[in-house]
Amino acid sequence: MFFNLPTLLTWARIVAIPLVVGVFYLDLETSLQNLLATVLFIVVALTDWADGYLARRLNMTSSFGAFLDPVADKFLICAALVVLVHEQRLDSFVALIIIGREIAISALREWMAQIGASRSVAVHMLGKLKTTVQMIAIPFLLYDAVLFGLIDTRLWGTVLIVVAAALTIWSMVYYLQKALPEIRARVR
Repeated sequence: MFFNLPTLLTWARIVAIPLVVGVFYLDLETSLQNLLATVLFIVVALTDWADGYLARRLNMTSSFGAFLDPVADKFLICAALVVLVHEQRLDSFVALIIIGREIAISALREWMAQIGASRSVAVHMLGKLKTTVQMIAIPFLLYDAVLFGLIDTRLWGTVLIVVAAALTIWSMVYYLQKALPEIRARVR
């Protein structure tokens, strides 16, 4: 199942990340860069939903796909956060919270899998909510303009990314609490 349709969509998400970042290196008007980056990010983010839906619908789930999907999400989100910090649309501390959590929880999950306790840190709804809020906040920050003459995307993107950072901390604490009994048992 290395190259089925859902996994190919996940690979496409990873391959498209340089395109989202690369838009900001093109000699284009800033508003056009923002629009292109936003559209690319949204299209790429939608493949996250599509690959999971297709994997379940077509009965093409695989352990490799289950591994690759969150990796692709983390690459996409981290790359976008770095761009937003570079473009001065996101505070580096907020980006550090989100990226640091991703590294910490990935390491925790790897260690828990090695000791046979991966079920205690299985994906929880809180983590999915965090990812959803991030996937909404980031396009707002990439667009960085008033949408439909009504929505200040920088303001709303900033509010949502702060909410995402709070959910990031909350979900990290949740996963650490779930893992703590296993950690304590192994440290002794």
